[in-house]
Amino acid sequence: MMNIAFSRFTEYFLVVAKTENLHKAADQLFISVSAVHRQIAMAEEQFGIQLFERLPNGLKLTLAGELLYAEVLRWQKEFRQTCSRFDEIQGLKRGSVELGLISALSEGFVIDTLADLQQQYPWLNLNIHTYDSKIMIEKIMNNDIDFGFILDPIVHAKLDVLAFMEIPIGFVMSPEHVLAKHHKLSLAETHETRHIMPDQPLIIHERVMAIYKKQQINPVYQTLSNDIRLMISMLKQNMGIAILSYLDVYSAVENQELIFIPIHEKGIQPLTLALCAGSRRQLSRISQLFIQELMQRMEAIKLNKTLK
Repeated sequence: MMNIAFSRFTEYFLVVAKTENLHKAADQLFISVSAVHRQIAMAEEQFGIQLFERLPNGLKLTLAGELLYAEVLRWQKEFRQTCSRFDEIQGLKRGSVELGLISALSEGFVIDTLADLQQQYPWLNLNIHTYDSKIMIEKIMNNDIDFGFILDPIVHAKLDVLAFMEIPIGFVMSPEHVLAKHHKLSLAETHETRHIMPDQPLIIHERVMAIYKKQQINPVYQTLSNDIRLMISMLKQNMGIAILSYLDVYSAVENQELIFIPIHEKGIQPLTLALCAGSRRQLSRISQLFIQELMQRMEAIKLNKTLK
């Protein structure tokens, strides 16, 4: 059994493994190089095996070091889960939630829910991570986060869909645009209007490009952008129209800064926004409360037909 401080060693070990350099590790840890070296050397002596190869330009994990690195990450994850269970025993007096969001949810009902729960549980620590849907799925299935929102989730044994709602796709424009008074629009009616088109790597890009291709429409005037916020700013300035999901422009439409008009074409499917968790994830009590609140908000939105 090692008699050095395990928590201190693991902290030093992880930073050295990531930086592959004692000086860089010492700078990040705000301690001396000798202190870092001493912890690593003591561990190698007591394990009886080298954890790092000493190279002219730095350090590299040995096979044993890589094994330990993976185990330490696993131990950390299990320790966080244990702490969550301690929180439950203490009657929700402290705790944390690891939440994954797609960037389109940086405004709207999720943030409103966060604000309400923070007021109700002021001791709550929120760790919010922003990923695209593909990375989010991996993070959820690997139990790196408690739960998260995914667009168009795939069916997977390690993924539980807790709640979902359909997000329509339509034309977005300024209330001042000449087409803004229409209740429905077809792509043909917008052919000679400037289209502000979402570019890669935006999630909506592939869906929008498929709509143009299916309808065999290539707008005469085009502006490409890979930043939704920039697109929204241009739309507010009446610089064109865009095909986006209602989720992308939720707040701007609610504030009457933009108009959302359904696309009058056959076969255009809405996006699916799903609240998901790992099928084997043991959620803390506070995470369960959080999920229940989000599910209630999503049901209220569907009943009130806010997303239309």
